[in-house]
Amino acid sequence: MLDRRVFVLSASALIAAPAFALDDGLPRLPDGEIDWANVTRAQWRERLTPEQFDVLRREGTERPGSSPLNAERRAGTYACAGCGLPLFSSQAKYESGTGWPSFWDHLEGAVNTKTDWRLWTPRTEYHCSRCGGHQGHVFDDGPEPTGQRWCNNGVALTFIPDAPA
Repeated sequence: MLDRRVFVLSASALIAAPAFALDDGLPRLPDGEIDWANVTRAQWRERLTPEQFDVLRREGTERPGSSPLNAERRAGTYACAGCGLPLFSSQAKYESGTGWPSFWDHLEGAVNTKTDWRLWTPRTEYHCSRCGGHQGHVFDDGPEPTGQRWCNNGVALTFIPDAPA
């Protein structure tokens, strides 16, 4: 379980992250927040790179070893590249040897899971709980304390470094 400090730092990182422009054409809720459930495919295509669109909106997978986030070692928060929701703390990141950024736990409430049958055997797939963007798969071969490996597509993430102390 991640401690209160990690939660506070993650929330602070999101607040410090650049805000999305209000004139970006995305649907808005009454309080001005983006209505992520009603962003169209065309709007996602405008917002994301082709690689991000393939992974986040079409449940694709990036090539292993292709993400610069594999080598990221600074303290900070990993957020959804689609909507900016904090998903993982750097404290839970580890080198899995798979070629994708991997974490032993996610931030509470950040992801939703479903069963993926595309390889004819069930796997647990996870998505951003705010925008539904595909992130990766979770496996039971990770380190303690959870024994899980949340294997994420790097292109589906943005890294927000902690502010210097």
